[in-house]
Amino acid sequence: MPDRVSWKRYFMNIAMEVATRSTCERKNVGAVIVRDKTILSTGYNGSIKGLKHCDEVGHEMVDGHCVRTTHAEANAIVQAAKNGVSINKSEIFVTASPCYNCFKLIANSGIKTIYYDEFYRDERIIKYSTEANIELIAMD
Repeated sequence: MPDRVSWKRYFMNIAMEVATRSTCERKNVGAVIVRDKTILSTGYNGSIKGLKHCDEVGHEMVDGHCVRTTHAEANAIVQAAKNGVSINKSEIFVTASPCYNCFKLIANSGIKTIYYDEFYRDERIIKYSTEANIELIAMD
């Protein structure tokens, strides 16, 4: 019988699949919010609901970043709120580490652990995760 993947790898694998729905080809990111081995919400980076996507109309660039999309973490948090799902004391699995703004949303939503596959840009989250008592864990 083949070895089963760990729960952490299982949820990160799902986050990678969620990322395939991304509509910004500059960076495909997926997020899965979990508590007690149960998926509470998912999100991927994409445009505002009802608006055209980057892959249809191009990017909206500001300081080298596409700002047309809402990030995966923010979309996962918004979907939980929209559906009345509490994410307090949960974990989030993200294919790329959160930007500073998404980190703030994660912290304020009550998520206690961030697992990420790839470190992406912002060193501030390392400092502030320690101060905010949020575990920041690289999946190697």
